[in-house]
Amino acid sequence: MTIALFITVLLLAASNGSNDNFKGVATLYGSRTAGYWTSLGWASVTTLAGSLCSVYLAQALLKAFTGAGLVPADIAAQTGFAMAVAGGAALTVALASWRGLPISTTHALVGAMSGAGLVAVGMGVHFDALGKSFLLPLLASPVLAIIPAFLIAPLLRRLVARAEQQRVDCLCIEERTVTTPEGVMMREGVALRSGTLATCAERDARPLLRFDAARVVNALHFLFAGAVGFARGLNDTPKIAALLLPIAMLDSNSAVLAVGIAMSIGGVIGARRVARTMSTEITDLDLGASLAASLTTSLLVSTASFNGLPVSTTHVAVGALAGAGASGNGGVNRKVVGTIALSWVVTLPVGALFGALLYAWLR
Repeated sequence: MTIALFITVLLLAASNGSNDNFKGVATLYGSRTAGYWTSLGWASVTTLAGSLCSVYLAQALLKAFTGAGLVPADIAAQTGFAMAVAGGAALTVALASWRGLPISTTHALVGAMSGAGLVAVGMGVHFDALGKSFLLPLLASPVLAIIPAFLIAPLLRRLVARAEQQRVDCLCIEERTVTTPEGVMMREGVALRSGTLATCAERDARPLLRFDAARVVNALHFLFAGAVGFARGLNDTPKIAALLLPIAMLDSNSAVLAVGIAMSIGGVIGARRVARTMSTEITDLDLGASLAASLTTSLLVSTASFNGLPVSTTHVAVGALAGAGASGNGGVNRKVVGTIALSWVVTLPVGALFGALLYAWLR
């Protein structure tokens, strides 16, 4: 049973990676700032970094997702309970990834915990804790993401437009010389000049620093997208690793490392369908909207992770994309957003069904 639980949790982590890893870099790919594999590679690196840091920065989430808040501690400590939760959530997330639907692994986990808990203790499940500690942050997160992304996007669009118009290739040092009445050239001083490389060459100036405003904007975009990946790894890894705590096979550090690696592998193998939905089907992304969505998502998910709140990166990312897209000319594809929202509604009951069936079979 111990080996089976370990494998099941790793399958859940891989399913999470296929559904979630690309969400942080969807704006990079959607705005054509980077290609698919470059975006996915950046997502994998930053998510793994967040996973490893969660050992030190997200202990509250590691404790919250053992299930002890929903069911009695002796039930939560059972290997069978952990396996039912992991298996129920893994089946739910894998099904959504196959359909290209970005859903919340957190929602799937909470659903599987609730379903397995109902079979284990009936109405002894602490649904009051479920509402306050789990569902409220999940439901509030997309709303909280829409508003700042909507407000920030126009400002960042203007920043991007200005950067594209006022491109500066380099900062150079120009020596000032004067000719004396005797015809001798003497250096009067030096001055800093900005302009294109051609202009610097005409002045015979020495380039000091090469600078391109558009490249700086793209670098900021990569930074924000990477911050989303880091925050997602920080928030999701302890939720999954917590399911390995009932077994003595791994300590918390080893569990987090195993889950982080499995998430990365799952992302590389199965992220493409969700990547298409997030990057191209919710809204037409321009660079300013992409920056707004990435910045909003990274700030909200990071804040939640440090405070032990189990928000869904999916809900935040989709809300931020919708808010940023709605503020521009591209608009939002309401049909796609409606389908995604429906998948969110059914995630919890589907996870509960799978969790209940697996626990009934295993006990």
